Amino acid sequence: MSSKDWLEKDFYQVLGVPKTASTSEIKKAYRTLARQLHPDHNPGNTDAENRFKAVSEAYQVLADEGKRKEYDEMRSLFGSGAFRRGAQQTPFDVSDLFGGGDDRRFGGASFSDLFSSIFSGGGSGGTTRRSGPVRGRDVEAEVTLDFSDAVHGATLPLTLRAPGVCDTCHGSGAKPGTQPHPCPQCRGSGLVTRNQGSFSFSEPCRECQGVGTIVEEKCPECQGTGGVTKTRRLNVRIPPGVSDGQRIRLAGRGEPGVAGGPAGNLYVHVRVRPDRLFGRSGDNLTLTVPITFPEAVLGTDLRVPTLDGPVTVRVPPGTPSGRTLRVRGKGVPHRDDSAGDLLVTVEVVVPDQVSKEARAALESFAEVTAPAPRRHLDERTTPGKGARRG
Repeated sequence: MSSKDWLEKDFYQVLGVPKTASTSEIKKAYRTLARQLHPDHNPGNTDAENRFKAVSEAYQVLADEGKRKEYDEMRSLFGSGAFRRGAQQTPFDVSDLFGGGDDRRFGGASFSDLFSSIFSGGGSGGTTRRSGPVRGRDVEAEVTLDFSDAVHGATLPLTLRAPGVCDTCHGSGAKPGTQPHPCPQCRGSGLVTRNQGSFSFSEPCRECQGVGTIVEEKCPECQGTGGVTKTRRLNVRIPPGVSDGQRIRLAGRGEPGVAGGPAGNLYVHVRVRPDRLFGRSGDNLTLTVPITFPEAVLGTDLRVPTLDGPVTVRVPPGTPSGRTLRVRGKGVPHRDDSAGDLLVTVEVVVPDQVSKEARAALESFAEVTAPAPRRHLDERTTPGKGARRG
C-alpha cells in the first residue's frame, strides 16, 4: 500500500466506524463486512470483490496500533493544511511528495522514516532510506469449517494473492539483459534538496520517483515496477478445539520479507458451520435426546451419537424431563490430550394422541399411583383454607 493511498483513502469511512473506535469495534465492523462481501458469497460480483479488498486494506492498517498511529498522524498533518507554498497559498500537491509511486520506491520506509528524511535538511547525506532487511507484511484470511473439523482439527488448502518480487527482472524493473542506471538528477540518492527560506527541504526526486535509478527498457512482466501479484498455495493446519470467530496466528506464513527480512504472519479467521445435532458450551458438547414417559419412569439405556461414534448412556429410573447426563471425555479435545464432556439432556415426549389400549393403561396407572404431586398447593386452592376473612 502506498503512502499516497493513506492520504487519499478514509479507512474509517470504509469500515463505517468513527475515528474514536476501539480495536474491538474495528474488528467487529471488519468481520461483518468481510462476511457480506466475501467473493465466495458474491460470485461474479466485481463491486463486492472491490469493496472486500478495500475493507481488508482498511482493516490491515487500523487493526495495527503502530500503522493506525502513523495513518492518523499523516492525515492530520496534511488535512490541517500544514504544507502550503507560494504567495497565493497554492495547496501542496501530494503527488509532488510521493511521485505517484508506492512505498517500495522508498526502500520499504514507513511514514516516520520518510518525514525524517524530508526534514533532515541535508540532501543525499541526510537521507535515512532503508537498505537492510524488511519484514514482510501480515496477511489476513478466512476459512469455514464443519463442526466436526473444528472439534478435531483439520488441514485445509489456502490460496493467497499478494504482491511479490517479479521473477523475470528480480525486482530491478529492467528488461532482462539490461540494468537500471543511476538517476542524473539526484545522483542515485532518490532525494533532491530545495531551499525554502531559512531551511532546506528534501523530497523524493521527481525524475526517478525516489528510486535513485532510471529504467530505460522496462521489464515486460512487471512493466518496470519490479513487483507482481503472486498466487501462493499452502496447507494450513487448524488445531483441534477452535471456536467460531477465533483468530489463529500462524507465524512466518504471511508475505515474504524483503532483502532477507523475515516473513510476516498469517492470521486466519475461523467460521464454524452449525451442526444439526450437537451444540457447544466451552469445551463441552451438548446434545438433546427425547425419551418416552415409561423410559423416564422405569429407566433405560440410551444409544446416543458422539463425534467419535455412538455410546450407551444409562437413564436412571425416575428421571425428570430436562435432566442433563454427563458422558466423560466425549467433548472438545484439550492440548494436554484430555477432553471436555458430552452433556446429554433428556426431554420426556408427551404424545398428542394415544390408542384406546394406551389410554386404559394410563388410567389404570393413575389409579394405583400416589396422589398428584400438588399437595403443597391444596391450602391455597381449597375454599375456606388459608384464606383470610375480612
